[in-house]
Amino acid sequence: MNLEQQKKQARELLQAVRAGRIDALVRLRSQYPRWANTEDATVRQEVALHDAQFVIAREQGFASWTKLKSYAEASPRARHSHLFVADMQWITDRVHGLLRTRQSAGPAALEQIREWHPRFSGCSDEEIRQAPFTEGDAQLVYAREHAFDTWDDLVRRVNLLASASNAKAAEPFLAAFRALESGDIAALKLLLRDRPQLAQERGTNGNSLLNLAVSIGGKSGPDLGLAFIETLLEAGADVNEPNDRGWTPLHQAAYSNQFAIAAALIKSGADLEAEAHGSGGTPLIVGLFWGHRELADLLGRYSVAPGNLRAAAGLGDKELLEKCFRGEKTLTFEACAARGFYRPHRGFPDWHPSADPQEVLDEALIWACKSGRTNVLPRLVRAGACLDADPYRGTPLIWAAVCNRPETAEWLIDHGATINRKATFGGLTHGQGVTALHMASQYGHLSMVQLLIQRGADPKITDDLYYGDAEAAANYFGQIAVRNYLRSLG
Repeated sequence: MNLEQQKKQARELLQAVRAGRIDALVRLRSQYPRWANTEDATVRQEVALHDAQFVIAREQGFASWTKLKSYAEASPRARHSHLFVADMQWITDRVHGLLRTRQSAGPAALEQIREWHPRFSGCSDEEIRQAPFTEGDAQLVYAREHAFDTWDDLVRRVNLLASASNAKAAEPFLAAFRALESGDIAALKLLLRDRPQLAQERGTNGNSLLNLAVSIGGKSGPDLGLAFIETLLEAGADVNEPNDRGWTPLHQAAYSNQFAIAAALIKSGADLEAEAHGSGGTPLIVGLFWGHRELADLLGRYSVAPGNLRAAAGLGDKELLEKCFRGEKTLTFEACAARGFYRPHRGFPDWHPSADPQEVLDEALIWACKSGRTNVLPRLVRAGACLDADPYRGTPLIWAAVCNRPETAEWLIDHGATINRKATFGGLTHGQGVTALHMASQYGHLSMVQLLIQRGADPKITDDLYYGDAEAAANYFGQIAVRNYLRSLG
């Protein structure tokens, strides 16, 4: 928010009221009850600048001019977040996310609570996890983080921005985000010229414009995405600024499989060992979670942190893998460590990784299958990894099917993986009692579907939530070629 612009509007309103303009008098009376029943002549004579400032503040959703001034004068490096989505449902979803994940939240999320909720100031992580924490508490965190005293103040501001025609002028951060969304790099440059500190400011959940630009970059195309990144870096954006979950621009590039943007961020000094969503949640691990093999190879050239068994397996690095063992089957401490990261967002259910050697082995086998690292599968199975394990949302074969790794799927089936095993995948609302064929069909991997059918997958098996078979999964997700193939089987 531009304070000088708000001051100018207040002066203009004052002049209009003193001139007796009807529209200005209506604005004054509607926002300031003190003047509601005062004669026009008296208003024109007695109205002062602070009255006009109060009206401007109320019109912008603030309780007073002091509140507006405090919001607008935040320093460039202030920790307060700026609104960039004028949608109360979206913000309420963030509140519910904090409420649901507090017990399993990483240190960065707990710091969000500690920093913005006065009751938890100075509390340890465990004290925050164990203390009562209501929806009202989560709402207060988000209100305070956005520089509002109460949730009602935040709601008033968001609703005003959602309906106001001048929302962009009122919130430059919102205008910058919309420029990113629309691919308007000229508009972004103009905003940065007029307000250079935008490059260092933070939005909801602490996301910087650089983090948001990487998130949007894949949708804009690699060239435009890179142009946005370069523009923000030149304007002074911090390549390593994390959001409230520890998520940096490089984490986001790894999550969305943006190779060129990841390379540019690394060249600009991105921290390859920053952790998000729990211990060991480096950008490499985020990429490996989704089986982004080529991007993981890029990151792995610079750092293999945290260097545990699942990282070694996901990279297919036999030398690193052997360092995780003492002898044939005994895992080292390092192999089991730094596994606090287990999901990239709250769409996945809570889980608490343990140091159980069997769980560590099984998870590593799955991570190898995600990236198609068939070369390390024999070593992991020899150490005791289970071919049908489902430690967290997906068996080895299911993940091979999702990531379209046919060579890996063949190896698993050849070595005893149960092709029709029903297991879990993804979120709780859709991934219960699914098979590898369900998931290959959902993702539209026709060659994988054909391979599974040829090897004995039963297309008539139904999942445990919606009682749909593989054809239904393909049809629901718009995978027409797969649907037609399955339908042709009779």
